[in-house]
Amino acid sequence: MRYGYFDEASKEYVITRPDTPAPWANYLGSPEYGAIISNNAGGYSFVKSGANGRISRYIFNQEDKPGRYIYLRDDEDNDYWSASWQPVGKPLGEGYDKYQSECRHGMAYTTIKGRYKDISSEVLYYVPLNKTHEVWKVKITNNSDRPRKISAFGYIEFTNESFYENDQVNLQYTLFITRTYLKGNKILQTVNENDMKNEEGTNNRERFFGLVGAPITSYNGDKSSFIGAYRSYHNPIAVERGNCDNTLNYNSNACGAIHTKIELQAGESKEFAFFLGQKNDKEATKILDSYSDLSTIDKELKELKDYWHGKFANFQVNTPSQEFNVMINTWNAYQCFITFIWSRAASFIYCGLRNGYGYRDTVQDIQGIIHLDPAMAKDKIRFMLSAQVDNGGGLPLVKFDHNAGHEDTPDDASYVQATGHPAYRADDALWLFPTVYKYMAETGDKEFLDEVIPYANRDEGTVYDHLKRAINFSMERLSTHNMPAGLHADWNDCLRLGKKGESTFVALQLYYAMSVIRDIALDKNDQEYIAYIDKVQKELKDTINKNCWEDDRFIRGFKEDGQVIGSKKDPEASMWLNPQSWSVISGLATKEQAKKALDSVYRELNTEYGVRVMAPSYVDHAFDGALAILFNPSTKENGGIFSQPQGWIILAESLLGRGNRAFEYFMKACPAAMNDKAEIRVLEPYVHGQFIESVDSPFEGRAHVHWLTGTASTVMVGSVEGILGIRPDLNGIRIAPSIPSEWKELTIDKKFRGKMLHIKVKNESGGESAYKEFYVNGEKLDDNYIPESLMKDENEIVLLM
Repeated sequence: MRYGYFDEASKEYVITRPDTPAPWANYLGSPEYGAIISNNAGGYSFVKSGANGRISRYIFNQEDKPGRYIYLRDDEDNDYWSASWQPVGKPLGEGYDKYQSECRHGMAYTTIKGRYKDISSEVLYYVPLNKTHEVWKVKITNNSDRPRKISAFGYIEFTNESFYENDQVNLQYTLFITRTYLKGNKILQTVNENDMKNEEGTNNRERFFGLVGAPITSYNGDKSSFIGAYRSYHNPIAVERGNCDNTLNYNSNACGAIHTKIELQAGESKEFAFFLGQKNDKEATKILDSYSDLSTIDKELKELKDYWHGKFANFQVNTPSQEFNVMINTWNAYQCFITFIWSRAASFIYCGLRNGYGYRDTVQDIQGIIHLDPAMAKDKIRFMLSAQVDNGGGLPLVKFDHNAGHEDTPDDASYVQATGHPAYRADDALWLFPTVYKYMAETGDKEFLDEVIPYANRDEGTVYDHLKRAINFSMERLSTHNMPAGLHADWNDCLRLGKKGESTFVALQLYYAMSVIRDIALDKNDQEYIAYIDKVQKELKDTINKNCWEDDRFIRGFKEDGQVIGSKKDPEASMWLNPQSWSVISGLATKEQAKKALDSVYRELNTEYGVRVMAPSYVDHAFDGALAILFNPSTKENGGIFSQPQGWIILAESLLGRGNRAFEYFMKACPAAMNDKAEIRVLEPYVHGQFIESVDSPFEGRAHVHWLTGTASTVMVGSVEGILGIRPDLNGIRIAPSIPSEWKELTIDKKFRGKMLHIKVKNESGGESAYKEFYVNGEKLDDNYIPESLMKDENEIVLLM
């Protein structure tokens, strides 16, 4: 079933049926002020932190309520509806008394259109670029042939306290700390008004909800007075009777409700706007005054579009697959930025309680935007390097207010108490290697290696030193088979091999890291370190091959007591995805091993909706430490289709030159490919989720945990570096597509080190990989590699498969 379509010309997803299987969301704003909005205007807003900076309410795991509501009422027949289908929920369909809806999610803005009884509405929601308030611009049009009298009510439900758990649970406190006032053209809410006042007489805990472009007819600052006893958001008493009663909040639940009356002649439209933010009276007044000319909104919307569309212009593709195009050009790219910005902090699933950045999550997320905005990536790489402990490991959780050089570490009881993370994880710092290298390869910024960055707890070192210490962290923690010890966990938090257990996945990551740092050392002519890496990398390769290769697969690892995990002899969890894909990505596997391992994946883990993280699911034979057994079979890490590793298997198959299979995996993981099966997938068809239920589930194909997932980054890397074959290195770029044989032609426009590459791939022979001819600006080259020295400002590149 289809609920909408992609409008790629506008870079929007258009929802034509509002009764979507789940709330389909969009993100507005920046790290300073964030807002999440659904296709029915549900969602919430926050300042800096989804948990500690919440300014509006949202009830999780319920029915997408409350939100940013505009209620409309015909003051002649007393009928009312909402500008979004919900919360009133009028019957859908064609005809005068049926509700029609269209929601357009764009890049950091959402527009919701509605029509009922010949009155149409259009509400634009956005957060202006580099601002910390939000705008709801409302346009009401009379499509009938007679004058109409309409009441419009704007409604937001404030939290009574910024920490949302207190607001929801600690009612003996939070019900009695807030007040609301009518101040000019706005409702002003104060929290702990008597406490911590500054010299201006405000406490910086004030929120406002204001109206510009129309007069205030009536208002409410008290939720109970607006909604009414034993009523809900779908039938508030104020809207039903046609006016608010001007009651303000004192010792109850706060809201902002503003009512205005408008008269519309036949065919006439009128516009006005509501504004929301965490500002004191003086600041809010200044903001509202700045919109006295509502055309400011059009300028701000253009600025927002130019900003985001400008980033995407750095990399655009045109292939025979519209699903591939729309994801890589727009939606996968946008999701990469959103995940990069908010990590796993706030969504309709994440309540915001993880008040910081997961180390491995964030370092991986950076990879997805490097080809689009390397400067933004560099800033975050610096930040994450400053969260590396001087022993080479990473802080498992990096606080939003991270203070480099002065942080406690997992070696300190205070850190464990503050974050809940009891120990280092084996893989955290190893993610630095692909990320730092991809940044350097994209930009040619070799000088970055010499930049001095502090460690989290003490001391400082160059980026090169940080990378060396990350290698040393693993080498100082080798276990029985001379592979890195599992410590608290590797990438799979549900797989606890024990502090001295060993993860094949991490061993392969270390092998990859050694290859990266060897390239860097070679460029720096650090011969002593090259000799060291050559020695230990060979030893690592030998021990992995000796102890972890089992006929046609790599095992998952070893428990502390030596028990093998992921052996083909195991009755459950006998096949694991990540060791197979990373054996290829790392460069360790021979071609024969790589083919066998990836063929085993295809045979044992591949399904209609993607590749399972392992199989069979744990039911009766889990070992102590296999925490995945807590989940139902085919769910999350217990044999589910965990989405993040889909990008790695796409990349692995691409590196092996098997374009058909790489693209098959892409399409199975691709949200856009499920646009016509939305009732199965449930989640938005324009963003990846964390996992998909697999074959053991009665709901096979249903996706969960939208937006904030490392999948955005891994699938982007797997598609750009893998399928499209765009592979920069320190001195230039290699073009090595691995595409489906049915693709006869594709183009790529890429900005690279200040120059534009216009790449055309011709595949008349129906190949999957490799090339026979390669041209740069009309000159035939002997290799499909372009040194930077050959590049002009504009470059025409042709590759014949």
